[in-house]
Amino acid sequence: MSRTPLISPCRSNVSDASYGAVSTQYVSLDDGAAVLREASMDDVRKRDKQKATNYQSAQDLQNPSSTAKYRIAKHSHGEDDAIFVQADTTDEDENPPDNSRYPQVRASVSAKDDVTASIGTPRMWILSLLCAFLGSGTNLFFSLRYPSVAITPIIALVVVHPLGLAWDRLVKRDDDPAEIFQYGQHVKQSSDETSKSVSTLVRVRRWLGQGKWNEKEHACVYISSNVSFGFAFATDVIVEQTKFYKQDLSIFYQLALTVSTQILGYSFAGLTRRYLVRPPSMIWPATLMSTAMFTTMHKSENKIANGWRITRWSFFLVVFFSALAWYLLPGLLFPALSYFSVITWFAPQNVVVANLVGLGMFPITFDWAQIAYIGSPLLTPWWAAANVVAGLVIVMWIVAPIMYYKNALYSAFLPMLSSSVFDNAGNPYDVSRILTPDFLFDPEKYDAYSKVYLPITYALAYGVQFAGLSALITHTACWYGPEIWQVSQQSVNHGASDGGALYKPINVRRHNQNTESPRTHLKRSRSTVETGIDTSMQAEDVHSRLMRHYQDVPVGWYLATFFAMLAIGIFVVEYYPVHLPWYGLLLALAITAMLYIPVGIVMAITNQHSSLYLICQLICGTVFPGRPVANMVFTTYCYISSAQGVKFSSDLKLGHYMKIPPKLLFQVQMLATLVSSFTQVGVLNWMFAKIPSLCSPDAINGFSCPLARVHFNGSILWGVVGPQRFFGPGALYRPLIWFFLVGAIAPIIVFVIGRRKPLISVWRKINLPVLFGSLSWIPPATGLNFTSWAVVCFIFNSLIRRRRPEWWGKYTMTLSAALDSGLAIGVVVIFFGVLFPGWMKGFTWWGTEVYKQVFHSV
Repeated sequence: MSRTPLISPCRSNVSDASYGAVSTQYVSLDDGAAVLREASMDDVRKRDKQKATNYQSAQDLQNPSSTAKYRIAKHSHGEDDAIFVQADTTDEDENPPDNSRYPQVRASVSAKDDVTASIGTPRMWILSLLCAFLGSGTNLFFSLRYPSVAITPIIALVVVHPLGLAWDRLVKRDDDPAEIFQYGQHVKQSSDETSKSVSTLVRVRRWLGQGKWNEKEHACVYISSNVSFGFAFATDVIVEQTKFYKQDLSIFYQLALTVSTQILGYSFAGLTRRYLVRPPSMIWPATLMSTAMFTTMHKSENKIANGWRITRWSFFLVVFFSALAWYLLPGLLFPALSYFSVITWFAPQNVVVANLVGLGMFPITFDWAQIAYIGSPLLTPWWAAANVVAGLVIVMWIVAPIMYYKNALYSAFLPMLSSSVFDNAGNPYDVSRILTPDFLFDPEKYDAYSKVYLPITYALAYGVQFAGLSALITHTACWYGPEIWQVSQQSVNHGASDGGALYKPINVRRHNQNTESPRTHLKRSRSTVETGIDTSMQAEDVHSRLMRHYQDVPVGWYLATFFAMLAIGIFVVEYYPVHLPWYGLLLALAITAMLYIPVGIVMAITNQHSSLYLICQLICGTVFPGRPVANMVFTTYCYISSAQGVKFSSDLKLGHYMKIPPKLLFQVQMLATLVSSFTQVGVLNWMFAKIPSLCSPDAINGFSCPLARVHFNGSILWGVVGPQRFFGPGALYRPLIWFFLVGAIAPIIVFVIGRRKPLISVWRKINLPVLFGSLSWIPPATGLNFTSWAVVCFIFNSLIRRRRPEWWGKYTMTLSAALDSGLAIGVVVIFFGVLFPGWMKGFTWWGTEVYKQVFHSV
C-alpha cells in the first residue's frame, strides 16, 4: 500500500508551533506493506523522540498538548528503519499564517510542498531538451521572415502536459517496483530491479518511466522552454554582419558570441537572488499565470467562488477553445475587429480624428492580441497600470498634441505617431544614401541629403526613456537603498562565515511575542500591504521556509559562469573584426551590473520591463563613434545580459514558487540555453546556405530579415551618424537631454512626500520608472494598446477583485493563461494552416479594408 507524500521528509525543516500543526512525513518501504493507526503528536514524540530532534524546529513535537491526528506507518528496508508520518490536510496547511501577504500569490501558488515528487527524471530531461531544440530552431527560422510567427513558451506549457501523461501510460506498468524520490532525485527502488531475471529492455523501460508526471516536472519543462524559445539577439548581429556588412564569420565566432551573450545574464540573475528572488515582496506577476496553470492541470480541488462551481481546468478549456475559435475573426476573417474605431470609419481622411484614435482615446478592440500587446493586463496590479495610464495621459495625450500642433521640432510636417524616421521631405529616411559602398558613414553625403527627423511621439518616447533610466536609479536608491545595503552586508558576512548562500531562518520568537494571534496579525498586515508598496527584502514567507529544504546553488557556480563567459566575450571582441576594445565590453557589463537590480525590482513588482536597449546604443555611439559593428556587439552584451538575466530571475522565482531544487534548476536552465544556442546557430547557417537571396527584397517566401534590417538601420544611426548629431550642442533634439534631470529629481520629491504617508497613500503608489519607462513601447505600440490594456486591468484587478474576491482569486490567472494560450495556438494555426499555404490570397471585403483607410492617415 503506497501513500502519497505531503510535505517533507525527516531531515526537513518544519514550522514553529505558532504556525499551527505541522504537516510532515518520513518515507520508507517494506515491500509496499504498511501498518497504519491513529496517534497524537505526543505519541509520535514518545515513539521516535530521537528522529524528532532531526528537525530544526522541534517545538511542535515537544508540545504534548497537540491534538493533531497523524497516520503512522513503520517499515524496515535493509538497514534503514524509519517511522513515516502523514498529516491530515487541513485549511491551516492550505493557508498557513506565514502564507504570502499578496492575494495574487495566495490565489496561484500552493503553500505546501511535496519533497518526494519526482523531478530529475529521464522524462523531464527529454521533454525539456526536445522543447528547447524544436522551439528555438523554429522561432529562429521564422524570425527572418515577414510576416513572422512565434512559438511562445505558453504553447509548450499546454502541449507538453498531454505528452507527459501519455508517456506515463505508455512506459509505466502496474507491477513496476515502487520508487522513492527525495528532493526531486531518484534514490531507491526495490531489489528486483537488479535481478538477473529482468531483461535489459525492461530495465530501460523502467528507467524511462521513473516517477510520475507532476507539476514540478511540468514546471521544469516550461522553464527550459522559457529560456530557449526566444531567438538569440546575437543571431541578428550575425545576420547583419554577414548579409549587410558582408563579413565572413566563422562558426566558432558565431557560437562564442551567441553562447556568451545568452548565458552572461544567468550570472546576474544568480548573484542577485537575495534581492530579486527570495523576498516575498518580489512577486514577479508574470510567473503567477504559469503557477495557476500548473495548479489547474494537476490539481482536482474545486472550491465554490461567488457561486461559480466550474473547476479551473474546465474553465480553462472553455475559455481556451473559445479564444481559439474567436481569433479566426480578428486574426483572419474580420481584421477590423482589432481596430474597432467606428468613429473614424465615417471620416477616414480626417487626420485629427485619426491621430486621436492612434493615441488611444477610443479604446475599443475585440482582439486579445491588441489588448495584451504590452503584456497581459490580468497579471499587472492596478496601481502599476494606473502609473502607466498616467504617463500616457500626461505625455501622449497632453504634451504630444500641444507640441505637434505648435510644430515643435518640425513635428507638424510628419505623422504624429509612427515607428519610422524621416528626411527633410517627409519621406522615410533612406540610410543607404549616407553610406559608402563599404557601409561607412559619409559626412558629405549626409550633409547633401538630410538630417534625421523624428515624429513627436517618437521623440518624446526617447525623452521619457531618458527620464525612466535616471528615475530607475533614484527611485531604487530612495525606496530600496537601505534594504539593498543591509542585505548586501549580510550576504558578505554570511558568505565569509560558511561559504554558503542559505535562506534566512524565520524569527519565531518575534512572532510569538505578538499580543495578537499570528493569523490575525497577518490578516491585518495584508490589508495594507496589498494596496501599497512593500520595500522589505528581509521578510520571509512560507515559500522561503519550504525552500530551505533544498540545497542552494553556491555563489561560486555563478561567479565561475560569469568569468568563463567574460573570457569568451573578451576573446570575441579582441580576436575578431568587431572594433570593440576589451574595456568596451567591460563598460557594457558594468552598465548592466549597475542597473540590473533596479530593472529587476521594477519588473518583479509591476510586471513592466525597463529596457536598456536605447541607452546602450547611445553610450556606445558616444564613446566609440563611427563603429557600427561595435555598436551592435556592445548593445548585445549590455542589453541582452540585462534582458536575459531578468528572464532568468523570473524563472528562478517560478522555481521558488514551485519548489524546484535550485541545483537542478540551474542545470535545466543552463543546458536548455546551450542547446538553444547551438541549435539556432546551426539553423541560421543552414538558411544562409539553402535560402536564395536571404535578407533581400527578392528573397523567396518573405525571408527578408525585417528585424535584422531595423537593427542594422539603428546601428547606422547611432553607431555611424552618432548621438552627437542628435543630442549634441546645437542639435535639433538637444532639449531631450533635460529629461535625464527630470527623471533623477522627480522620484526624490515623491519619496520625501510619500515616506511618511501610510501604505495606502497615493504617494506610495507612484512609481516613476514605470510611469516613464512603460512608454518605451511607443512606437511600435499605439495608444490603443495602452488604453484597452488599462481598461481590462481596471475591470479585473480593481472592480472584480474588490467586489468578487473569491472569483478573482480562483479564475483570474487561469483566464489569463487560457486567453494567451488560445491566442498563441490561434496564431500558429492560422499561419501554418491558412496563410502559409496561400489559401487566403485575394480574400478581401469591407471588414478587411476599412481600418486600413483610417490608420494610413495615422
